[in-house]
Amino acid sequence: MKEEDIHKQVRTAYGELARQGGCGCGTGCCGTGRTVESVSLGVGYSKEDLAQAPEGANLGLGCGNPVALASLQEGDVVLDLGSGAGFDSFLAAERVGPAGRVIGVDMTPEMLDKARENAKKSGRTNVEFRLGEIEHLPVADNSVDVILSNCVINLSTDKSQVFREAFRVLRPGGRLMVSDIVLAAPLPAPLRESALLYSSCVAGALAKEEYLGSIAGAGFTEVTVQGETVFPLDLIVSEPELADLLGKLSLGEDERASIEKSIVSVKVGARKPAGFTCGCGGMC
Repeated sequence: MKEEDIHKQVRTAYGELARQGGCGCGTGCCGTGRTVESVSLGVGYSKEDLAQAPEGANLGLGCGNPVALASLQEGDVVLDLGSGAGFDSFLAAERVGPAGRVIGVDMTPEMLDKARENAKKSGRTNVEFRLGEIEHLPVADNSVDVILSNCVINLSTDKSQVFREAFRVLRPGGRLMVSDIVLAAPLPAPLRESALLYSSCVAGALAKEEYLGSIAGAGFTEVTVQGETVFPLDLIVSEPELADLLGKLSLGEDERASIEKSIVSVKVGARKPAGFTCGCGGMC
């Protein structure tokens, strides 16, 4: 697929999820017996987390809970990459308090509309949502303390650029905490080339070591995997088209099990060096 086709596919898929109410990483819960709440509890959120966010903010689209691992402090400025309807942004806003601020960035207008409406009806004034691509952030250099992202960077066609942008906007000593999908082994070609599996967070995922290398290559230090679990395949094949795609491969039990084990959710932390020197020769 061409890069522009992938962007269109992802934007269309997530626009539809915003309209229908979401659930599962890009797939929807239709026919699975799952709910938004059960998916979120399954990937690491607590019942208290679900109660804190405004109604309609949680679409069940994550593959982890980066807010729980980010050690946010009152007064922090937080950036949420691919903020969707605002679930993680609102949880972060609770933790940084009125002296802090949360900026959510998303490229899907329908998601932004939903997030802004959620902020308005909840009365939260320390969170804002901006239209933009995570490869080209509408955020100033050295202006945020913590960056969060939840099952979004795998959707980018240029993940190294995403991490370079994250490095640019973080203050020296700032922290990155992401939950994302990576691969422990290559996928069969028909799965790698599937537009539906791309928007479902799988086909565009990098090998784990390549993903971690992209973070380090952007300049981050202390790149650490803080958690790793196999991502359940039934969150990926909830749409009939995806189940169809797997069915056409005529996979045996061992082959299917191998694919299932290769799709992994990781929680990764990293830091921008405190003494990072700008290209101008000054301290950033």
